[in-house]
Amino acid sequence: MNHCVLEVEVIDAPTVRYTQDNQTPIGEMTVRFDALRDGDPPGELKVVGWGNLAQELENKVQVGQRLMLEGRLRMNTVPRQDGMKEKRAEFTLARMHPVGGAAAPSNPTSKAAAPAAPAPVKKEPEAANWNAAPLVPDTDEIPF
Repeated sequence: MNHCVLEVEVIDAPTVRYTQDNQTPIGEMTVRFDALRDGDPPGELKVVGWGNLAQELENKVQVGQRLMLEGRLRMNTVPRQDGMKEKRAEFTLARMHPVGGAAAPSNPTSKAAAPAAPAPVKKEPEAANWNAAPLVPDTDEIPF
């Protein structure tokens, strides 16, 4: 099963185009994600959302925003200007979630009898260090 979850930063503003036959919206944007190893450059990926997700990309996503994306990863073969073909990864969006603390909207019509006590401050768990282990071990335990 092909299901990916990525934490990314939007680097190009989402654009929307429409299919010729039934005018289905297709949203596209370019995102950047952290490298797996120190010293490697960050990765870039084209993200495509169809239908309502395309509209959501256009209306809610901005350059510089951090998102958690869920979807499928696939490889496309695209022609280059020199006539050769190149393989590029493309992410087909299924769901997206903003990363970061967006305050909950207040309800100005609600009436409280007494002022509310401040909510207890939740301590954020320490972030996991996902890049700690090398992709390939330094030593080979195979004796031949």
